[in-house]
Amino acid sequence: MANPGKGTFLITGGLGYIGSHTVVEMLQRNYNVVVIDNLSNSSELVLDRIASICGRKPVFYPIDLCDKPALEAVFAKEKELQAVIHFAALKAVGESVEKPLLYYKNNLISLVNLMDCMIENSVNNLVFSSSCTVYGEPDVLPVTEKSPVKQAISPYGNTKQVGEEIIHDTTQSSQLRSIALRYFNPVGAHSSGKLGELPLGKPNNLVPLITQTAVGIFPFLRIFGNDYSTPDGTCIRDYIHVEDVAVAHVIACERLLSGKGENYEVFNIGTGTGYSVLEVVKAFEKASGLNLPIQIEERRAGDIEKVFADTSLSNQILGWKATRSLDEMMSSAWVWQQSLINKE
Repeated sequence: MANPGKGTFLITGGLGYIGSHTVVEMLQRNYNVVVIDNLSNSSELVLDRIASICGRKPVFYPIDLCDKPALEAVFAKEKELQAVIHFAALKAVGESVEKPLLYYKNNLISLVNLMDCMIENSVNNLVFSSSCTVYGEPDVLPVTEKSPVKQAISPYGNTKQVGEEIIHDTTQSSQLRSIALRYFNPVGAHSSGKLGELPLGKPNNLVPLITQTAVGIFPFLRIFGNDYSTPDGTCIRDYIHVEDVAVAHVIACERLLSGKGENYEVFNIGTGTGYSVLEVVKAFEKASGLNLPIQIEERRAGDIEKVFADTSLSNQILGWKATRSLDEMMSSAWVWQQSLINKE
């Protein structure tokens, strides 16, 4: 049942990995949630999992943001919206290199349509799901929000850069206020074991590849490159638990609604610690008690050698801090993967 004392938020891509965890975080804080998701990389079954955790479902519209008339109809019906969290986007780096036009069309047209509808309906608060990919291959680590936004290595990364520019420019010429959260590598699963990363088809991200290798879906884990200038030769990333990322989105929404800050703000969302691919594999092996078969392959186009965050700004201004360890990330991902196997 809706609580009139709390806000109503629209979450695009709300049945996806990070989106679904954010929906749960919002519902558990007694906000009202409306979800739009075209189900291109998610499942409507996630609604039942959300309900089993929270005791209620969000309002759900299975539409594509590139279909502007359908989106306008949602805004016409949902009159109480106070803020939007925009996750919906294609997000595979490798695929974006192979299919750049698909990524530019989907990720940018959907954003423009969404912002048009927001402005037309006086919904003036937007949290944008950005990415550390906007920093490209950084010259100095850790990266701060003032680090240069360098030429993107992948079309996916470029859609995040251009998306930020579109939002920034719009906040300078309208009533729109926005926070862009540049998060690093969300991993892990919900503490209930009922939500986690569930890519359709073969996953592109490291942790689901690890867990699916562990249960025999893949014969070995492919590691792309072991000749980088890192301690063990594999790429380094800042991995962060998805539940910590979800909390950051709620806090960002609350900051926008409070009227604090500038019209456009950017925050890094990470742990501030970089882990190599092999370190993540070892953490998973520790959590699961298994030894993973691995195969080293050539470097993959679009991959950055190393990147991790300076999170002092989000810690100080947002009052947010990552709280979960790499061991917790891996153990929760393993519990999630086993729950999927047990249901088959």
